[in-house]
Amino acid sequence: MNILYEAHASATGGRSGHVTTDDGALDFQLSLPKSLGGSGGTGTNPEQLFAAGYAACFENALIHVARQQKITLEGTRVDATVGIGPNDQGGFALAVKLAVTVPGLPREQAQALVDQAHAVCPYSNAVRGNVDVALELR
Repeated sequence: MNILYEAHASATGGRSGHVTTDDGALDFQLSLPKSLGGSGGTGTNPEQLFAAGYAACFENALIHVARQQKITLEGTRVDATVGIGPNDQGGFALAVKLAVTVPGLPREQAQALVDQAHAVCPYSNAVRGNVDVALELR
């Protein structure tokens, strides 16, 4: 693979620690949610960060496939929900739901774009076969 960009981040203290990027663009305190046994503090958590990244990446993939077909999109939105829970091997697994809003297009055409975006999105390709991803066209 010809790598076009690399991101660098560091974490200290695990889920109740701190994360930063080498360029200083991200500098967050982490808090373990109460539902996972933590204090539920004001910091973010890995699932929120993953949801934000996946939502942004998927929307860009949607814009990309629409551009390839000379379709102009306006007002699109991707809401990502990332869940975590125990798997059947004694570890943990993620589940993702992507709710995609594509106004101004017939439903069938919008669904085709969502399906194509899922095929090209790097996050979708990274988790395919490992994480359940549900797509919902709003």
